[in-house]
Amino acid sequence: MDLSTMPPDLARRLAGIGADFRQLTLEYEFALREVETKMHILQDEFLHLHDYNPIEHVSTRLKTLDSLVAKANRRGLPMDLGVWRREILDIAGTRVTCSFRRDAYRVFDLFTERQDVEVVSVKDYIAHPKANGYSSLHATVRVPVYLSTGVILIPVEVQFRTIAMDFWASLDHKIKYKYDGEVPADVVGELKEAAQAADDLDRRMERLHHRVHGQPGSPGPGAGPTLVA
Repeated sequence: MDLSTMPPDLARRLAGIGADFRQLTLEYEFALREVETKMHILQDEFLHLHDYNPIEHVSTRLKTLDSLVAKANRRGLPMDLGVWRREILDIAGTRVTCSFRRDAYRVFDLFTERQDVEVVSVKDYIAHPKANGYSSLHATVRVPVYLSTGVILIPVEVQFRTIAMDFWASLDHKIKYKYDGEVPADVVGELKEAAQAADDLDRRMERLHHRVHGQPGSPGPGAGPTLVA
């Protein structure tokens, strides 16, 4: 981040939060480790104790200072880490990619049923995709982080999606970056058609899987989580 190009007052405030931002980063990194460990335990359990593993892979990301400043500006928030902690709940994010739609709900249930996972909110874009075709199950949770000074609860946004949803979302992100958010209407239309094709593929592959392996006794599409306001 180039402070020399910013207004002097803003540059001074950002320069002054350096040490506090490093503390924030560490705490949110620890929270990501907590979530990632829980997911890897589920992966290992299914891999070694069951005949099917619903989790394809798990990835994490932490917002940079640049990204946080940009989001704070968009939302009209002050350059204050305390406000960011309280108001920005996706500083830390985990993406859980599953084989099928049913698996996304199943892993969500297994993860959020843990006593040390507090569900803050859920947005089910699988049952109710966004207008542009985006599909994913978003859960904001709080997990405990154990520091030398005590226990703190840190919010983490966890996204559950299928391989097809993840592929579509990755392409959508790259296109928006290319056009700086101003995507031509014809490209938007093709992206929406591609989202429908991805959804059709998801459903077709899940039906094929069930035909070969049988129907598992777990929640299915449309039997998603209870939404938390």
